[in-house]
Amino acid sequence: MIPEIDVVAEVPPDKKASIRNLPRNVWAVSATSFFMDVSSEMVLNILPLFLANVLGVKTSVIGVIEGVAEATSSILKLFSGWLSDRMHQRKWLAVIGYGLSALSKPFFYFATTWEAIAAVRWVDRVGKGIRTAPRDALIADSIDPKQRGLAFGFHRAADTAGALVGLLIALFVVWLAQAGSTDLTEQTFRTVVVVSLLPAVLAVISLAFGAQDVAVKGQRAAPKFAFRALGRPFMIFMVIVGIFTLGNSSDAFLVLRAQDLGMNVIGILAMVATFNLIYALISTPAGSLSDRIGRRKLIVGGWLVYALIYLGFGLAQAGWQVWVLYALYGGYYGMAYGTANALVADLVPAELRGTAYGSYNAIIGLLAFPASVIAGVLWQGVGTWQGFGPSAPFIFGGTLALIAAVLMAFWMPRMKAVSAK
Repeated sequence: MIPEIDVVAEVPPDKKASIRNLPRNVWAVSATSFFMDVSSEMVLNILPLFLANVLGVKTSVIGVIEGVAEATSSILKLFSGWLSDRMHQRKWLAVIGYGLSALSKPFFYFATTWEAIAAVRWVDRVGKGIRTAPRDALIADSIDPKQRGLAFGFHRAADTAGALVGLLIALFVVWLAQAGSTDLTEQTFRTVVVVSLLPAVLAVISLAFGAQDVAVKGQRAAPKFAFRALGRPFMIFMVIVGIFTLGNSSDAFLVLRAQDLGMNVIGILAMVATFNLIYALISTPAGSLSDRIGRRKLIVGGWLVYALIYLGFGLAQAGWQVWVLYALYGGYYGMAYGTANALVADLVPAELRGTAYGSYNAIIGLLAFPASVIAGVLWQGVGTWQGFGPSAPFIFGGTLALIAAVLMAFWMPRMKAVSAK
């Protein structure tokens, strides 16, 4: 433990921290994330059910599909973040990424094999890989450091509100098509895909016409998958995040866990909608709170909540227990997710924000591959081995989250924010 000063930024009395004072770019990016999540979440939350119920795919294969998609996305995040630093432009890289994801959506409708689903999922994640780091850097460039937590919290709230709306739309479609059915049908899935197309287009339009680039100072010669130039505190943070992420498998396994305990498709969608409602409600005030008391406390608290919840998923015996736990899971996301994004900008100079966000997201996504594969193997095994059962991946994830929280509390250096607008 290095006894320095924690990251706490007080808002000056002449400029009250409020949503109304957030700049145009934060609103435009938040609107884009809202619309894209309306589109994506209505499809992606039932995708594991389509793979398992319609195509008969095992959890180990689902883990590979999710892991490869996220790993591909992560590698691109590293380079797109650096490229946005080099070009001194964030907006159009983000627009290209959102556009590619929007273009991939119709192909879910025509996919009839898990290989085809994997290919479409891969293209969708390529779009996410291109857009994420420049988008986050654009938010950081556009906001005063004293309100950075509020800005990222508001963005996460908008993103999650979109997920909630998308889930409610999907729930309505499923209710009309197959109310009470435990297994998802092929026709229901394809109907949801068609409905998802309009908000995907609106997401691209919102960013293309609503946001403006902010001048970025400095330049890097080449992208490096080494963090030395980003500083020791950032390196330590990434090691801790890596430990946490290795146990943070795809949420597809939470959906499958709910179905394993008898929950039907409508119940699952309502459960995930509740999660997103809590996530959206907590994100903005939690982000603002991190501006006042420091990011570390909220991240540690969020990871401890996550550890308890994942252990609960492992021990759950009924569908209603999974529902309660999934609702509480929204509390973890609200506390820690946007706060961690704000902390990245605190730890690095302004001219390296794109590279830092690319590196941060790259590590998370690259480790999502082994995390999802490990979860699938722990659940159903591989080859002739039958695995440890549905509780195993959640007990594993909860244990790693507890370790990460302890490391964040006692090993992560305390320091002042090094970057300004």
